Amino acid sequence: MILLTRRATFSASHFYWNPAWTQERNEAVFGKCANRNSHGHNYTLEVTVTGAIDPVTGFVVDLKWLKDLMELKVLSVYDHRHLNHEVPEFANTIPTTENIAIAIWNRLEAPVAAAGTSKLSRIRVYETSDIFAEYRGEAAE
Repeated sequence: MILLTRRATFSASHFYWNPAWTQERNEAVFGKCANRNSHGHNYTLEVTVTGAIDPVTGFVVDLKWLKDLMELKVLSVYDHRHLNHEVPEFANTIPTTENIAIAIWNRLEAPVAAAGTSKLSRIRVYETSDIFAEYRGEAAE
């Protein structure tokens, strides 16, 4: 078994807000991130797949196919978007780095599995160079 990781970047804006809370509580819990005018990040996404190496191609997965899948399912939807307002997963979910990682997993897990040669192993989303969230699926929780 081998792990193979592909990295990509996207830029997006967001804010943290729980509609069940008062403005005061949102500001106390989320600080500057509760500013509904939002702020943005240049995110780094790492998608890791695992599987056996194909003896004919030497690949776990075709990296061009994985790049295209990431573009179709994630980057075209998230890049240069306001996550709270433009990305369906965050209509009722706070777009924290943790929730972004889970949402990306949910977008990629089935197509990677359907390709038949590998499975999704890990999603890592860097909000900054020193803050990231990693999700390995529910079975790993």
